[in-house]
Amino acid sequence: MLSRRHIRIKVMQSLYSFLSTKDSQLPLAEKAMLKHFNEVVELKLVVLSLLIEIVKYANNFYEDGKKKHLPNSSDLDPNTKFVNNKIVCLIRENDSLMTRISKVSGIWLNNDHDIARKLFNVIIKSDLYINYLGSQNLSLKSEKKFIIDLLNDFVLNHELVHHILEERSIYWIDDLPFIATIIFGDIKDDLNFNPSLAFKDKTDKEFAVALFRNTIVNNSDYEKIIEKFAKNWELDRIAKMDQLFLKMAFAEILLMPNLPVKVSMNEYIEISKYYSTEKSKLFVNGLLDNFVKTFTRDGKIKKSGRGLV
Repeated sequence: MLSRRHIRIKVMQSLYSFLSTKDSQLPLAEKAMLKHFNEVVELKLVVLSLLIEIVKYANNFYEDGKKKHLPNSSDLDPNTKFVNNKIVCLIRENDSLMTRISKVSGIWLNNDHDIARKLFNVIIKSDLYINYLGSQNLSLKSEKKFIIDLLNDFVLNHELVHHILEERSIYWIDDLPFIATIIFGDIKDDLNFNPSLAFKDKTDKEFAVALFRNTIVNNSDYEKIIEKFAKNWELDRIAKMDQLFLKMAFAEILLMPNLPVKVSMNEYIEISKYYSTEKSKLFVNGLLDNFVKTFTRDGKIKKSGRGLV
């Protein structure tokens, strides 16, 4: 389910927690890290469950309209295009998926926020919703686009949604963008919404565990490498996140023979843009470049395939 970049970000979160406390045992920390990966699967189900709760509220809203003392014509014959959206129907007709969704929907229901009602009251007044109901376009492409736009514009960026997610897990707001990407990809490509495991295969899990272990076990040695190449910078003046990105990159470049050096470098340079300071990209890029050139020249970087260095 997760790409290697997403795996690196999840490992980074767990490493930051471990290296900040320094009182955890490695086996327990590793177990906690893998638990965080499982929670990513749960988050996908949680997001889907919110969409279903909004649809349920919409359906009840239209049914209650028929019971008004003096209903008008639109109350008696409401436009249920949203309730019957083809993507929504695909989700609701998947019994296995709905069983899993029902187990996590309590996050939206078991509080006083009434989130489905609040979101629908905003959605129903929006141009997106009004134009959707008024359109005669019933194509699958149009149905997909509406659900993606609905989630993007009114659900995933909503402050109250973020608040509820943060109460469940401190990592979920960071995870939300790539979970959204996965859900949107499922919608666009007609894929199964029912998530299986966080890792696509055992090699991805092995990669995550090795990256986590090797960064921790070699932490002191990697700090020395940073000090060596960070000219005129003392270690305590370098942003903690920058140090962590560099240590993870060292672990990949020095201890994972099947990973191309350039891939590892580019991944951490890119991630640093979003998770550290404005100048982090240049700093991480410059230090890694000097590190790779020096260690390659000295024969300290050993890769097993052609073109990996």
